[in-house]
Amino acid sequence: MRRFLPRTLMRACLLLTALLLAASLVPSVIAMASDEPAYTVEQKDGDFEIRRYAPLLAAEVTVTGERSAAINQGFRLLADFIFGNNTARKKIDMTTPVTQQPSEKIAMTAPVTQQSAGDAWKVRFMMPAEYAASTLPVPNDKRVTIVSEPEKRYAVIRFSGWSSEANLSEHKALLEAWVKQKALAPLAAPIAAFYNPPWSIPFLRRNEYLIEIAG
Repeated sequence: MRRFLPRTLMRACLLLTALLLAASLVPSVIAMASDEPAYTVEQKDGDFEIRRYAPLLAAEVTVTGERSAAINQGFRLLADFIFGNNTARKKIDMTTPVTQQPSEKIAMTAPVTQQSAGDAWKVRFMMPAEYAASTLPVPNDKRVTIVSEPEKRYAVIRFSGWSSEANLSEHKALLEAWVKQKALAPLAAPIAAFYNPPWSIPFLRRNEYLIEIAG
């Protein structure tokens, strides 16, 4: 009996671990299979790429506060819109990535202090390609706006791990250094892009930083 109980507990623990691992993998696979904006890769250099994105629609909200709190607040407002809080009362498929960047005003007037001030952030959900500006339901919440973006070109770095300040800061700096090394002309503040739910396994997560460039 003394030998049977530990073996049973061990098997139960192993089974539970396997189930939890499988469950955590499912959201990552779903996120990776989700629709995302169409782009072509013009150049690849290790973890760096130059991409050209096709025109797209995005739902956007501007929120103030510390970065992680701002993206959580923005996520809730945008999720409310796509889950039916719109004039058509229609659910809209969620796409990836969710992006976050400092507001345009802050990026233009105080780029050195924007990170430490943390006053305003743009949080976006990309809209499915099936929608045009004329067919997309209108948000009921006036804080949510629909933005139409033309074709744009971006320098991109892809990385895994948690969306911690240390991890984000490290890779943003690497991308900015690469852009400078390649003599590319940045046009806007860096954009952080997240593709996975918060509970995804760190080494399977897909995060990116993008900087719009000329050309």
